[in-house]
Amino acid sequence: MNLPNGAVRLVRILATHVLPPLLALVLLLAFWEFYVKWRHVHIIVLPAPSDAVSRFFDDPWFFWRQGGQTVYEATLGLFLGSAVAMVLAVLMAHSRMMERALFPLALLIKVTPLVAVVPILVIVFGFGSEPKILVAALFCFFPMLVNGMTGFRDVNGNALQFFRSLQASQWQVFWKLRAPSAMPYLFTGLKVAYPLALTGAVVAEYFTGDNGLGVTIFRANGRLDTPTVFASVGVLMITGVTINVLISIVERRVLFWHDSVRSTE
Repeated sequence: MNLPNGAVRLVRILATHVLPPLLALVLLLAFWEFYVKWRHVHIIVLPAPSDAVSRFFDDPWFFWRQGGQTVYEATLGLFLGSAVAMVLAVLMAHSRMMERALFPLALLIKVTPLVAVVPILVIVFGFGSEPKILVAALFCFFPMLVNGMTGFRDVNGNALQFFRSLQASQWQVFWKLRAPSAMPYLFTGLKVAYPLALTGAVVAEYFTGDNGLGVTIFRANGRLDTPTVFASVGVLMITGVTINVLISIVERRVLFWHDSVRSTE
């Protein structure tokens, strides 16, 4: 029986990109389960994967509710950090003077230990979602800035000369040439920035004592409830991988014309 071209492509993608890491994950979990049972490792020290899965299914709604709160904060943080990063990236891509003035400040944010900033943000903004969103924004700001600035500058020289020969405005050059050229860089930045935003939200949740996977891990660790810790980490990992897969799917749909996508088909 002949399968449609779309089905063949889907099977090929699954076999090439999904099956190898899935097989590696299954082998890792099987070895982990075997080692814990064989060595009789106490559950407080290291729970078996089956213990974490059992804890998750004891109350799955609790974990997804906490995970949803973390995703909400990380997503808003990503939007905020990316919006500021894009404005600065456009300014720096068009002006070397702006780059010399602003990039050291952006680098200063990058090298600052953000964990030390969280308590200050909690004092200023309280124990709600605001400090967690801000921390997530700070975590994802720099990779989006660097990728955006690089993408806006990485334009075809001949195409740029053609636009200038037509006396196109800076606005037209930006929307018709620079923005499309930057799209592959921006999607790459998103794949790096979103996991960082999740990390930032979790780190901020450690200090707020409110909701989210971060505070769930913190409280469970204090009770030596390692199955809950690993179940929460598992939900966080699944969430991050799922979102990155969704970003990749959108990337393939949006950049179907680009060599970086066509070369992998």
